[in-house]
Order: sequence, then structure tokens, then C-alpha cells
Amino acid sequence: MLFIFLCLLAVVQVQALSEATLAPPQNIHTDNWLLMWTPATEERDLTYTVQYSSFNTKVWQDVPACIQTPFNSCNVAFTKDQSQHGCVKLRVRAERRGLKSIPVKACSRHSDTCSPEVNLTARPGSLTVYLNKNNSLTAEHAAHVKHRVYYGKEGESLERMYEDGTLSVSISNLEEGQRYCTKVQYLYYSDPIGLERCTQCEVIPKSRHKAKETEAIVAVVVVVVLVALMTSGAYFLIFQRRRIKQWLQPPCEIPPHFLLEPFPEHHISALTSSPTEGRYDIISSIE
Repeated sequence: MLFIFLCLLAVVQVQALSEATLAPPQNIHTDNWLLMWTPATEERDLTYTVQYSSFNTKVWQDVPACIQTPFNSCNVAFTKDQSQHGCVKLRVRAERRGLKSIPVKACSRHSDTCSPEVNLTARPGSLTVYLNKNNSLTAEHAAHVKHRVYYGKEGESLERMYEDGTLSVSISNLEEGQRYCTKVQYLYYSDPIGLERCTQCEVIPKSRHKAKETEAIVAVVVVVVLVALMTSGAYFLIFQRRRIKQWLQPPCEIPPHFLLEPFPEHHISALTSSPTEGRYDIISSIE
């Protein structure tokens, strides 16, 4: 019995480990109710199951046409008839031989009745998210419908920071020169409904004041360097001319043939012999 228990425990642990390492699908989005995703691995035996959650409910149900499908897309148009306003949430999980990955929620690339219309405007140090209040949800539920704006740096999780608003949301104290991303979803009271609008990103520009300060600092540094070079050059030209000439003058060397060839003997005798005595007449007087 102990052996059987240990075997079962090992199987459960292996299955749990395999399930934890089974990568979920990526880039899940809808385009006119066609749900598409990208496989996280290149394995061929993966299947996918799509689930939906109706308006103002937290219960997830399988989409009948998208249960353990081997394809990377699925038509989910029927789900808009399963809920009020057609506002449903969608998610996809990967499966392999009974193992399941964590489900990943889908987003919408286009605005519609259940996905917000979003426009971004980036300014130095801030990002403004403009939202469209003219939609059927707001018209019917009025102040009970708001927008939840998730934001963060590109590459970071967008679930940690968010702000709620109706017409626009301004996010301040952002790092200039960094790229920030947002995703927006409708709120009914305090519950998210419908598909999130897919992530949109903008680069926070640098302020003109800081840019001018940087340009001024660079200009001052260039001028100082040029003045220092010109001053050093003038000093050497005026006060170090003799040293410069010495540096430029070629070294004095004895030609090699003077060291290798002996000095001719007739030149030596001509140099050492006394000059020949000349003849001259004695002048007795000069009248």
C-alpha cells in the first residue's frame, strides 16, 4: 500500500510540474469576433479551449465550437447573443494530453459596443488617455459605467497600476524618454465587463526646457575645449619656438661613408707638409 501511495504521489507531482510549465497562448485578440492567438511553443500536439463570461457574471463557460481545437483561431460571434449587449469576456488556455495551462484573457483591437475607444496624448512627464463617453453602455447605465485604465512601462505588468475615469484620465510623474503602455476596459459599478482594448503605447517626450539646458551645456563644453586648445597652441608658438625648432630639426649624424672609408694618404701629406718657400727680390729703396 505504501508503494502504491508513493507511486500515485509521484504521478501527481509530475503532472503538476508539467502543468505549471505548459506555456499558455500569447497575443490573444479579436478582430470582428474572430478570436486569434499565437502558440507559445512549437509542439504539434497542443490543443486550445476558448471560454467566455457573460455580462455582469463571473462564471466561465466553454465556447462549443472552440473546445480542444488544434487551430489558432475561432469564430466567437455567437457569444454576443449569449449576454446583454453582447458584452462578454473571452480567454484561451492550451491543453496537451489532459494538462492545461493557465487561461489568458483576450483583448479587442477595435472599439465596439463593449470595447472602449481610446486615444493617447503624450506630454513631457505625463500621458493623457482620452475616452469616448458616447456609447450604448453609458447611454443605458449612465454614471454606473466608467473606464478602468491600466498603465505601466513597456514590458511591465499592466495589472498593478490603474485609474478610473469617464472622459479622460491623466497620468503624471512619468519618466521622460520612456515608453509607457495602457489598456482600457469598461466598468459596470466596480466589475470589469466586455473585452479590454488591446495595449497601446506612447513615448513620453522630453521637455523643451531640459532639451535647451542640455544643448546649452554641450555648447559651453565645446567652447571651453576650443578656448583651451587655442590657448595652449598660442603659448607653445610664442614661448616655445626654440624648443619647437629643436623638435623639428633633424638629428646631426656623421655620414656612414666617413666611418667606413680610410682618409686618402695624399690628403694627409698635403695637410701635414710645410708650405713651399717662394722666391722674392729685395727692394732696396722706393723713390
